[in-house]
Amino acid sequence: MTGRHLRGVLAAFAASALLAGLALLTGAGPATAAPITDCTPWGTTALQGGAYTYQQNEWNSSARQCVSVDPDTGAWRLTEANFSLTTAGPPATYPSSYKGCHWGACTANSGLPIKVSELGSARSTFDTTQVASGAWNAAYDLWFNSTPTTDDQPDGTEVMIWINHRGGVQPIGSRTATFTADGRTWDVWTGPGASGWKVISYVLQGGATAVTDLDVKDLIDDATARGQINPAHYLIDAEAGFEIWQGGQGLGVNSFSFDAGKGSSGGDTTPPTVPGNLRSTAASPSSATLAWDPATDDVGVTAYEVYRGGTRVGSTGGTTYTDTGLTASTAYSYTVRALDAAGNASPPTGPVSVTTAPGGGTGTGNLKVQYKASNTSPTDNAVGMNVQLVNTGSSAESLKDVEIRYWFDDSASSYTTWCDWAQIGCANLTHSVSTNGTTAGANRYLKVNVTGGSLAAGASTGDIQLRLHRADWSNLNEADDYSHGTASSYTDAPKIGVYSGGQLLWGTAP
Repeated sequence: MTGRHLRGVLAAFAASALLAGLALLTGAGPATAAPITDCTPWGTTALQGGAYTYQQNEWNSSARQCVSVDPDTGAWRLTEANFSLTTAGPPATYPSSYKGCHWGACTANSGLPIKVSELGSARSTFDTTQVASGAWNAAYDLWFNSTPTTDDQPDGTEVMIWINHRGGVQPIGSRTATFTADGRTWDVWTGPGASGWKVISYVLQGGATAVTDLDVKDLIDDATARGQINPAHYLIDAEAGFEIWQGGQGLGVNSFSFDAGKGSSGGDTTPPTVPGNLRSTAASPSSATLAWDPATDDVGVTAYEVYRGGTRVGSTGGTTYTDTGLTASTAYSYTVRALDAAGNASPPTGPVSVTTAPGGGTGTGNLKVQYKASNTSPTDNAVGMNVQLVNTGSSAESLKDVEIRYWFDDSASSYTTWCDWAQIGCANLTHSVSTNGTTAGANRYLKVNVTGGSLAAGASTGDIQLRLHRADWSNLNEADDYSHGTASSYTDAPKIGVYSGGQLLWGTAP
């Protein structure tokens, strides 16, 4: 999205919502509250005895939004929502549950606020019901402020964590990095909000309907290491719900929990030893795999942090790590340090240099891509294409984590990508633009990932209709783009790559 909202939650509504959480006790145990229906723009409902609050938070629309809320379990579902805003601007609404202090209204016994420099842990589970229509994201919204609470717009950073999205929406700013931790890989977007505050967004590659025991502190630590969060500021609240531009009916949250605490103030002050024998075990044109010998600690090592050129790129509980999104034929320097449960960190290892493999090469897998042009002008304001994957093998092929790369040459800093229609469903695809060094004709590529399913022998996915444009809609010149073609019917496209796990399955890379 290109704008950002200012949320105003009235304290009077929060106070009245807390009263709704009271229940009479009987000899048979506590009474169960009936589901609550709310169709007001700014309504709030106390959840789980006041530990969380549900908020309607319809801040950018006057269309009717209704929700059914279970105050005991905290689950809720939109029963009426049919928004129709353009995805080029801010969303209509952000119905969500929150814990902490939101515009001065604080939930009970939340453990928040916590100063970032004192944050010892932050973990969360977020389970959603999603729909295959409309334009929306399923996202966390974390707010940071220079003081422990505020009844106004927070003056620190906003951190958004997108676990899924559809309908062509994207975060504020531009995609600037990738980050991997706990087996999850995120695209990192940075940019200023509507009023100039810092916004950093983490978009889960492949998407999900739920995340369980998500290490939110890992993402906060990464944002802090990138200079996006001031460690002297406070984490004041955590929200989870849906930003909605179009549609919305049927979206819901089945469960949301957020638990944060301060680090140890005493006891263990001994850091782990330095991890040993940092080494490179593999390198592709776009990735580098590292390994090291385990560190030791008087209590126990809990994680290893990996740094590329002094910037933290991820963490892992094991002794191997693969860094992705790299440029072919390029040298990168890595170090690793160990952490224990008390937050003590070892000194970093000595650096190891890894040079990625050259670009190019031809894939030899059973999946190929076919292409036909969706418009004939190479100099208009959008790159459009139709593609389909075909299984040329004799057995079914998994489509999970399969990636299509369409290479093009351009100099814009930000793009919007679209799936206009797909026979396998646009909801089963994610798409974004990545950089590709300075390769002539191919310094960018449209990356399209399939999130699951399989393809039978001899079968095809059918039409996948894709489009991208510059953020400002200015014209592009596709004439010298590596993957550009003019075929009017589906034709094998060796200049469009098919990858899985970073390995080229089809095509000839530039």
